[in-house]
Amino acid sequence: MKKFFLSHRQAHLIAFIAAYSLVALAVFIQNKFNLEPCPLCVTQRIIFMVLGLLFLINAFIKPTYLTKKLSLVVLSITSITGMVFSFKHILIQSKAISAPNECGVDLNYMFENFPFSKALNLLFKGTGDCSHIDWTLLGLTLPELALIGFVSFFIYTVFLFRMNLK
Repeated sequence: MKKFFLSHRQAHLIAFIAAYSLVALAVFIQNKFNLEPCPLCVTQRIIFMVLGLLFLINAFIKPTYLTKKLSLVVLSITSITGMVFSFKHILIQSKAISAPNECGVDLNYMFENFPFSKALNLLFKGTGDCSHIDWTLLGLTLPELALIGFVSFFIYTVFLFRMNLK
């Protein structure tokens, strides 16, 4: 295969910066337009942060065949998990699946008053907030943009593995 212009470390650091930039952009949009993120939005942000952290860790691990294979699996699973949550959010917003009409429980309340497993279950369930479209860019909602981001990270992960970077 043709030589890639980035080193293993540089390629993973770029992905780390991209993941955290997406989260920063989401927080900026939230604050600029005075939006309250729903549990699925928060979940997608957490997954982007986990992806970024995984890319950062990979940047400083010696790239052996085993570590590359393991990172491919872990990053792929994380990206696919993000795709699933984004797609579910898109389905809720398009009314293809129904969500409760009420806004549901506040995130801080959930994690302070429920066992962790119950709070996670409620977080991943989605609420009435999740069906409301607060903001779009070029006609795309935030969950649709997140889905594009997760698909991009998945493709980038496979690309990095195939490039066999040193």
